[in-house]
This record gives sequence, C-alpha cells and structure tokens, in this order.
Amino acid sequence: MAQHDPTPIQERILSVLVENRSGVLSHVVGLFSARGFNIDSLAVGETEDATISRITLVSHGDARTIEQIKKQLNKLIDVIKVQDLTEEEFIDRELMLVKLRNQPAVRKSVDELARQFSLSIVDDGPKIFTLVCTETRENRKKLFEALRQLGIVEIAQTGAVALSKKTKD
Repeated sequence: MAQHDPTPIQERILSVLVENRSGVLSHVVGLFSARGFNIDSLAVGETEDATISRITLVSHGDARTIEQIKKQLNKLIDVIKVQDLTEEEFIDRELMLVKLRNQPAVRKSVDELARQFSLSIVDDGPKIFTLVCTETRENRKKLFEALRQLGIVEIAQTGAVALSKKTKD
C-alpha cells in the first residue's frame, strides 16, 4: 500500500459575497464552528450594492480542508459567490491601532518604521501615543513584531479585507 504525504497546511483568503440580511454572518460562522474549521480573521462590510455584503475571511488547512470549506460555503442559501483570492492576484489590507509609550527612543524607532511601512501617529499624549497602520497582511505581521519589541501598551487589529485584481465579468 502506497503512502501519500498529506498536503501542506495553507493559509487562504476567501471573499464570500452574501445576501445583506441579518443572520447570514451567523450561518457562515456556524458552518465553521460545526465542522471544526478555524477562522483566522474575519471582516464584513456592505458592497457597492446595498443588498450584498462581502465577507473576507482567512482560514488555513490542507487542500482537502480548504476545498471542503469552499463547498460548504457554496451550499449556504444566502451565499452568492465564493472566491479563493489566494489562487489569483489580489490586494489586501489590515488595520492596526497601536498605543506605545511616549519615550524618545520609541519615537525614534517609530520614525524609522514609518519610512518602511504605512503608519502615522493619530493621537499624541504626554505619556502614550497612538499609531494607525494600514498594511498588507504580510507587512502587518512584520510591523507587529517590530512594534512588539518597542513595548506595545495596547493594540486593536482588524481582519483582512481583500479584492481580486481581476475586473468584473
């Protein structure tokens, strides 16, 4: 009997267009919960059509798990379209608000980081200052690690939002 190596665990970004009605998000999250799938990040918002919302979710799993997630999502009545953005070119962003101690060494480090990343100071108090950062998922992770070294006082992060680079059909 031949043995096959399991497929590697992959991170996937899915864009799910759904009917903009109450309870739809609950159904989507319930699907993940009932099957033991994990959601790494989740963002929901109305689209250019007020009757449709876009759920951007990030999950991970082997190829079989990811395929199962997409099939199960497509079975939900309120789901219009499931798009695996990881399989094509896409643009993504995440938002972070970060409080840091207002110390000269920390400010100097933040000034250096601002040359590499999309961040700016949005509140400047005598003891604490707050940054806003809008970056790709990959860059947000790198920036988070750099800021952690500076001593994050408090942080709030959104999930990813993403759009395909393809034009609509």
